[in-house]
Amino acid sequence: MVEFKTVRVPQLAWYGNTELELQFPSAWDVVTLNMKGHARSPLNSKELKEAFANPIGNKRIGELARGKKEVAILFDDMSRPTRIAELVPYVLDELASAGVPDEGIRFIAAVGAHGALTRIDFAKKLGEAVLERFPVYNHNPYENCTPLGETSRGTPVSINSEVMSCDLKIGIGCIVPHPITGFGGGGKIILPGVASVDTIVANHGALMQRAFASGERPGTGLGTFEENLVRQDVVEATRLAGLDIKIDALVNTKGETTALFVGDPVAEQIEGVKLAREVYATARPAGVDIAVVNAYSKASEANLTVPLGTQALGEEGGDLVVIANAPEGQVTHYVYRSFGKEVGGRLWRRRTSMSPKVKRLIIFAPYMDRTAADWMAPPESIIWAKTWVEVLEVLREAHSDSAKVAVIPDATIQYFP
Repeated sequence: MVEFKTVRVPQLAWYGNTELELQFPSAWDVVTLNMKGHARSPLNSKELKEAFANPIGNKRIGELARGKKEVAILFDDMSRPTRIAELVPYVLDELASAGVPDEGIRFIAAVGAHGALTRIDFAKKLGEAVLERFPVYNHNPYENCTPLGETSRGTPVSINSEVMSCDLKIGIGCIVPHPITGFGGGGKIILPGVASVDTIVANHGALMQRAFASGERPGTGLGTFEENLVRQDVVEATRLAGLDIKIDALVNTKGETTALFVGDPVAEQIEGVKLAREVYATARPAGVDIAVVNAYSKASEANLTVPLGTQALGEEGGDLVVIANAPEGQVTHYVYRSFGKEVGGRLWRRRTSMSPKVKRLIIFAPYMDRTAADWMAPPESIIWAKTWVEVLEVLREAHSDSAKVAVIPDATIQYFP
């Protein structure tokens, strides 16, 4: 009779925030690759207040709000782990201290080119109390955007007109590793958050294409930051839009806020990234036969786990298991996702192969979403499983008696320095 060892990973961030148990044969060599800050303690109310009271490179929100009539509070969507509801009361207290009335405040979901949020999403992200007091809008990247000019790199900047009609603009989000801008946070709440689709495509696509064509390195990738051309372009767009202040959280592998940076959108991000480099860093394995990569913080963007899992495999390659446990399915992305067998967003490209290091790609998806398959690999090359028992059956076909396994608890925010 086969004996098993158990590894637990986080799951269902917006659906109860529980743990998933993964069993492996006890004879297998299984290592859990936690990020350095996985067990950092969450901030208490006193520590959160201190962050708001001591903004970086900026006045506090209450001072900025004096005499302002219309306020836009931008927040990130369900594909990010930020617990906005825990932070909103501090923002509202600051606004109240400046005498800003409720009727002058609105919330705007900075979804970028992602699909619109529902009321259920708004309630999870903001809390019922916000929905009872304030209007909450989705950003529409195809309509109602105001042209503001161009960045020095030629990106035409058009930003949500409701945002631009306000004389105080506040953003709330998080700083986690990002495959294009190196790290999130800062001005990404503006671009792509509330930018037009033309602006998003120019920043995410044309900018990099021009850089490659001229022989310049765009400096993109997980953990790259200072010399990142896309990030620098975002900074310029953020200044054009006039984002007044940004609030960015760092999180642990339970999605809890373990650090908070408040202040000038550029200055606070720079400070936050200094800590982010440390807390999200993960020791690279020597090379494994099986890489199990869990999508937790960005469960609806499970494709983000594939690069890290591929890097974890040994030079001879091995099996890659993606845990895509998202009841809502994979996020709609109007720029990068397919919308049919032969059609997709402006930057969608059909995947015709996987990395040669990936012998088999197994997607463990209790809530299957086959339409997302071509976001990760050629659909015909994917092995689907709805239960972990099915996953083990597939793995043991090639690794019956022994295997070296690496489990990455949240491959959507971890990175190898």
